[in-house]
Amino acid sequence: MSGSLFVISAPSGAGKTSLVHALLQTNPQIDLSVSYTTRLPRAGETDGKDYHFVSREQFLTMAAHGEFLEKAEVYGNLYGTSSTWIAQENARDRDILLEIDWQGAAQVRRLFPDLVSIFILPPSLEILARRLQGRGKDAPEVIATRLAAARGDVSHLAEFDYVIINADLDEAVQELNSIVLTARLRLAKQLVRQHSLINQFLTPEK
Repeated sequence: MSGSLFVISAPSGAGKTSLVHALLQTNPQIDLSVSYTTRLPRAGETDGKDYHFVSREQFLTMAAHGEFLEKAEVYGNLYGTSSTWIAQENARDRDILLEIDWQGAAQVRRLFPDLVSIFILPPSLEILARRLQGRGKDAPEVIATRLAAARGDVSHLAEFDYVIINADLDEAVQELNSIVLTARLRLAKQLVRQHSLINQFLTPEK
């Protein structure tokens, strides 16, 4: 696997999705894994682009057939990452980004211990609450549940390699892209990707 595998996690409302979309516009070398989910599409979401929307029965059947690299249940909905798609992207030397929660990150880390994991934090709990309220998508009791869950999410912060504070989107995108570029230049990756060049210097002259 010469491409790098990235996992990005965050509490709901931390701006992770906006950050990921901005990264994809900045760095064409990285591809976003489109997760499967049993939750209903939100306004403006497209099947196959934002998520693969499937029934709970379909999801459980796929899981039983071993089609998911990782899976988790969040707020009563199931989410999973296609292992087939990951294998195909690996073969193409593409960097891969998984936008998943800490549960999924732990599962993937056991399979790919050299993955790069990034946690996104909002500037404060107060700002997180305002962002969730400003979306206008959730009832007050749902927002309260998400704020309580945020504390649980952040308790897993130490499991991640990097932490980005998403106070300013442009600055956070620059920081995230810097992590991606740095990972691509790691020795283990360059030994695979640049083996012909390196061998020119290491092969004894005749």
